[in-house]
Amino acid sequence: MDTRIQFRVDEETKRLAQQMAESQGRTLSDACRELTEGLAEEQRKTISHDAWLSEQINAAFDKFDNGKANFIVHDEAKTLMEARKQKIRNRDKS
Repeated sequence: MDTRIQFRVDEETKRLAQQMAESQGRTLSDACRELTEGLAEEQRKTISHDAWLSEQINAAFDKFDNGKANFIVHDEAKTLMEARKQKIRNRDKS
């Protein structure tokens, strides 16, 4: 079901926006619709990412609670991360 969105802008803003939209071969309504759909898609991605992140955090806590967590000291983690980055850099050069 489609819904209507209404908002107010001054006449000059509306006129200029209509000119820009028309110069691109579309209506101001089309431009507003595209903007709204783009914003909605960005929000969908944010919601999806937040759900994924929550799952990852919960999985990490479950692992910790079950005694299956593997802790690495900071210096070792830095060394491992640098090795991973170097592997990626080398792969990109191939």
